[in-house]
Amino acid sequence: MSDLKVVQTLDTSGLSCPLPVVKTKKALNGIEVGDILEMIATDPGSIPDMEAWARQTGHELMESHDEGEKFRFLIKKTH
Repeated sequence: MSDLKVVQTLDTSGLSCPLPVVKTKKALNGIEVGDILEMIATDPGSIPDMEAWARQTGHELMESHDEGEKFRFLIKKTH
């Protein structure tokens, strides 16, 4: 676990691509620049999807963890 302060958790468990990315984008719209969003997913495709999405959007993927049946991402809103 990280010591980073998460301001919101988004659980996309059970959703398949592209919904975790779409819901993450929407959730980031509701937080402030510099805030950190935790996103939880069960879709294994979310790992490459979130890495690609972060590169394309410029938001910072601070952490990415495979926790067995779930995947946990910490995304910092940069703009």
